[in-house]
Amino acid sequence: MSQSQVAYLVFDVEAIADGGLISRVRYQGEGLSPGEALAKYQEEQIEATGSNFIPATFMLPISVAVAKLSADYRLQDLTVLDAPEYRPHVITGKFWQGWRHYGQPTFVTFNGRGYDLPVLELAAYRYGIALPEWFNVDARSFDQSRNRYNTNAHIDLMDTFTNFGAARMTGGLNLLANLIGKPGKTGIDGSKVQEMYDAGQADEINDYCRCDVLDTYFVFLRSRVLTGHLSLEQEQDIVTEAYRYLEREAGENESKAYQHYLEHWGDWEPPEE
Repeated sequence: MSQSQVAYLVFDVEAIADGGLISRVRYQGEGLSPGEALAKYQEEQIEATGSNFIPATFMLPISVAVAKLSADYRLQDLTVLDAPEYRPHVITGKFWQGWRHYGQPTFVTFNGRGYDLPVLELAAYRYGIALPEWFNVDARSFDQSRNRYNTNAHIDLMDTFTNFGAARMTGGLNLLANLIGKPGKTGIDGSKVQEMYDAGQADEINDYCRCDVLDTYFVFLRSRVLTGHLSLEQEQDIVTEAYRYLEREAGENESKAYQHYLEHWGDWEPPEE
């Protein structure tokens, strides 16, 4: 696929905690193993917030799914990085290398500014990867890739639907996907990733990540209707094309992720006259 064919990269990240880092930073001198440090931190998080969520600063990417879109929003390809090894340093390198290779397409995420990109930025920092095109700090403020309002560099759909944090998006991506008939969460969510990874279910995590990217893609398409970049008829034509792509992948490549997604597929129905 040539660089000129890719205008958008829709992606999602799943990550696991670095227990050794947690032990060194939070519990220095306590002699905790990585597993013990993680368990202690999760207990503290549950007591403080009601959730065992670990901040992005302590996380390592073990699944990154990326969908490539053409300028007219058509799905060209959807892949997961560094399968089947899923090594954090290789995933990180491939992600940023791919962004460069395709001419720095616009990122499309849901809450990527709050979680996914910080995970990948800190991983690049950890592994010594230079990203001057992304950290273009000498550019004018609005032209900097990481500027919150620079939608040429990154469209975060969370910002789109919350007016950059002015409102709340209760229900999140799951709700937005369901509003247009797409599966949303179907038994797995991010809170289960650590447990699944520890149980040796990296492939299943990456299948889940693919499905999150598909939900993000279809929500992105409908958001383009909102913004006037697509007519509703154009969007529905593109959705049909994407459905056929998933059918081919589910059949020819026996993709369990796409089979699962199609089993839970729903078509958007316009309101009755």
